[in-house]
Amino acid sequence: QVRLVESGGGLVQAGGSLRLSCTASGINFKIAALNWHRQAPGRQREFVGSISSSGNTNYTDSVKDRFTISRDNAWNRLYLRMNNLKPEDTAVYYCSVQWKARTFWGQGTQVTVSP
Repeated sequence: QVRLVESGGGLVQAGGSLRLSCTASGINFKIAALNWHRQAPGRQREFVGSISSSGNTNYTDSVKDRFTISRDNAWNRLYLRMNNLKPEDTAVYYCSVQWKARTFWGQGTQVTVSP
């Protein structure tokens, strides 16, 4: 079955950096488009960015020039490099994939940015 497992979250001070990983199984990873979303307490889940099978990326405006999405098809891994983190980036971060007409989500990883 499809499984997505995020890792790499933690507590960081404002201005710091983190790299999140998402390991996928149960899909043909190299042809899949993948996404990152996040959900802050009391707020709806929001789109962060995506990467196509060819490596094209797209980001929400609030993270452009700070976050970078990449992928390693040899290891079935998706990455989210986050630089210059701000307290408003605090959220649970999720990776997702649309596969065979369904959307699959990981369990999420918590990112907390202190002032």
